[in-house]
Amino acid sequence: MLRLLILALGATATLAFAADPAPQDTTASNPLGGKAAAAKPAPGQPRLISWEELVPKDWDPMKEFKGMDLSKLQDGDPRANELLMKMQEVSNNAPTNSAMNGVEIKLPGFIVPLEENKGEVTEFLLVPYFGACIHTPPPPANQIVHVRPRQGAKFRAMDTVWITGKLQTVRNDSMMGVSGYHVTADSVTKYTGGAK
Repeated sequence: MLRLLILALGATATLAFAADPAPQDTTASNPLGGKAAAAKPAPGQPRLISWEELVPKDWDPMKEFKGMDLSKLQDGDPRANELLMKMQEVSNNAPTNSAMNGVEIKLPGFIVPLEENKGEVTEFLLVPYFGACIHTPPPPANQIVHVRPRQGAKFRAMDTVWITGKLQTVRNDSMMGVSGYHVTADSVTKYTGGAK
């Protein structure tokens, strides 16, 4: 568990300092591949954003842990458990990018259902990589978007979707993770690999 959280925070550190990633295959720091988002939307259209834009440029999630030799800690070691709790606290309190508050956005990601009604997801977390919050520890709060679609969406856990709507810097604690952002989604559509 400690190693997984270190990997999640490390992936976010990579996101925080990414300059303008070139198109590439899916990776932990670029889960959906492709180019960085365009800066200006077409008139009347939501702004296509990348997950990197949700992380403040000056935030370093590993700052408090630099210089630590983690190779000597085993998962059952009380010091490892203490460190795990500290890392989870850093992750849960990850700062949001205030410049993104109120922006009409379009963002791809993976669904982590929170509530369903009659076979439709009515509340979910949008996360940047497959398995987040389900098979691995949750990403930092600034890499989780709490979503309430205006209409239920027929998707399952870890389906890849586009969401559109106004991004709000609103914190939400759920059983699956702490989110730093919220969107009341105007649309939730299947991810097709392009900005369609």
